[in-house]
Amino acid sequence: MLYSLQALRAFAAWVVVCHHFMQIFFDFKASGPVGQLLADRGAVGVDIFFVISGLVIYLSTRDKTVAPREFLLNRILRIVPAYWFYTALMAALLLAFSQWMPHQEFSWHHLLLSMLFIPAENPGGYGLYPTLNVGWTLNFEMLFYLLFGLAFFVRQRHHLLLVTAVLLLVSEVLGRMGVLSRFYNNDIIYEFLLGIGLGVMYRRGLIRQGRWLPLVLLAAAVLAIYHLDASQRLLHWGIPSALIVLAFIALEPLFAGNRVLKALGDCSYSVYLIHVLVLYAGWFASQRLQLNPYLVFALCVPSIALLSWFSYQWLERGLYRRMRAWLAAPQEAGQAYTLSRVKY
Repeated sequence: MLYSLQALRAFAAWVVVCHHFMQIFFDFKASGPVGQLLADRGAVGVDIFFVISGLVIYLSTRDKTVAPREFLLNRILRIVPAYWFYTALMAALLLAFSQWMPHQEFSWHHLLLSMLFIPAENPGGYGLYPTLNVGWTLNFEMLFYLLFGLAFFVRQRHHLLLVTAVLLLVSEVLGRMGVLSRFYNNDIIYEFLLGIGLGVMYRRGLIRQGRWLPLVLLAAAVLAIYHLDASQRLLHWGIPSALIVLAFIALEPLFAGNRVLKALGDCSYSVYLIHVLVLYAGWFASQRLQLNPYLVFALCVPSIALLSWFSYQWLERGLYRRMRAWLAAPQEAGQAYTLSRVKY
């Protein structure tokens, strides 16, 4: 385990939280420099997530005999239950309080497509966003998992070539031609490949631990993100995000063994899923009670942190273990039955 990546996952998640605070409470119209920075650049947390995802998936499967079915099942059990739960919760809020959420609309058809990770125009008319808006990133994640899972059908030395070729096919050909949704014609999808590239470098010992050089890389990446917008996302934010991940890996000795950072990283997925729901509740309270937005946000932060911890413990980890045990039970019973028929 790389504790530096756990720290970076947590940082990326909370940057996205701040970004959406500026969106929900101020419609991205910030008055101060920090608020404007979070409004304009806070979405880069997603790019960091994608690079980390490619890196982790590569390292966790390299040199291992993994069946495509087993890989995809693990990813589904890890990602889907929590996403479905919070999507259903968001749908319930839309049905109950739609009159107080003017930019949100609900439809059962769109909810079904959201649950199935199929990109579709949001009923609110603001783009290809699922019922739980932050789930748009999971549409990319699930596609990447599917393609990476299919790569296990060929020899391991051809995995990266196959994943790269199919990503290019999906984005540059099928996405452009309209065979698949135009949603996938987005260069952000290649940030998974940047993560895989870092995984190759790490596995070959090409990422050396240090302090000053990683800090210089980190500073250069932050400056690039600060000065460049997302008009060319892979170039302007994707590559700097990869440099940030590279720098954090090189700084691993500063993070190693820190259980707090590990816990924060573990909770980052739940933070990502929960935070919009909590922020919407905070925005509603601030509107009805005329509360200071920053005071409300100060109350939202510990609420998100606490709820995400419970979500990780009980919904993510707990449900994952129960479902794995449930799926393994029939197989173990079958093996026991077979053994009982063996004559000694």
